[in-house]
Amino acid sequence: MTLPNGWLAEIEVLFQFSGDSIREGIKIHHDAKPELIAAAKRLHEKGLVTQDDGGYLTSLGIDAVEHVHALGLILTEQ
Repeated sequence: MTLPNGWLAEIEVLFQFSGDSIREGIKIHHDAKPELIAAAKRLHEKGLVTQDDGGYLTSLGIDAVEHVHALGLILTEQ
């Protein structure tokens, strides 16, 4: 199985959110890589973030970021 197109970019955007504070938002600027801009828009459409350029996490987004950060820890364990 391979990851569907765009998932890696969506994960990259989610990794930009702090795993420590849900009150910290992000902004994907207009000069960012096009795949990150598109990923942020898709995350907004899916209800994970409040704005199409990032913003703050929704409750679903908080769950997703927790899982993404947990996966990152698992994959970096020695």
